[in-house]
Amino acid sequence: MSRYRGPRLRIIRRLGDLPGLTRKQSKKTAPAGEHGQQLKKPSEYALRLEEKQKLRYNYGISEKQLLKNIKTAKKVQGSTGVVLLQILEMRLDNTLFRLGLAPTIPAARQLVNHKHILVNNKNVSICSYECKPGDTISIKSNTSSNNIVKKYMENISLANVPNHLEFDTNRLIAKINGIVERECIGLQLNELLVVEYYSRK
Repeated sequence: MSRYRGPRLRIIRRLGDLPGLTRKQSKKTAPAGEHGQQLKKPSEYALRLEEKQKLRYNYGISEKQLLKNIKTAKKVQGSTGVVLLQILEMRLDNTLFRLGLAPTIPAARQLVNHKHILVNNKNVSICSYECKPGDTISIKSNTSSNNIVKKYMENISLANVPNHLEFDTNRLIAKINGIVERECIGLQLNELLVVEYYSRK
């Protein structure tokens, strides 16, 4: 499956709050779809699938990318679920979103694709670039890049910048000080269910 480009509020109604997907809030409380009003107990498979879909839609990645990240996380020592979340959180597009340089992850992805972002003073146009401790992120020094980022920053509060990131709002330069902690990840998710979903494949 490719990256989702359809209505975002429908996904929010089905899966709950996904801060990376959209900042909009739906006025409707029932889940989307014809049978959204009916309350029935979901199966174990449905619960695992829902948690997996939360990851996919929030971070804007394909099924193939998520499977690749799961395989990488299994090779690393430690809890596979936490390592998976750390891999996804350290992506360049998500890092820009967490810094407050973009309102959503799709908006951050667009900044990267249009070559507005420099990592260690080198132009990076790959959204899935894995940021490492010690990396510095800056905005390309031209008028259009600065205007876009400043316009985004006007509508975003920078109060929730995680501990592993350091951001100079005047010079628009960010530094990555370490790997993100599980407590700093804002997504309401049970990552063990995602690992269980893929362990049965």
